[in-house]
Amino acid sequence: MPAKAKTLLIWIVVIFLIYAIVSSPERAANIVEAIWDFITNAFSSFGQFFSNLTD
Repeated sequence: MPAKAKTLLIWIVVIFLIYAIVSSPERAANIVEAIWDFITNAFSSFGQFFSNLTD
């Protein structure tokens, strides 16, 4: 991907995120919370998997 296209794409994503947060902060917070829960559950599951391997 050309450097200018990558930079443009990053700016578009950043502007969209700012717009989404400003226009609906409560919904944006719910989305971030859901993503955080998914990430923490994934790491917990990996930890449990490796723990079960050692037992």
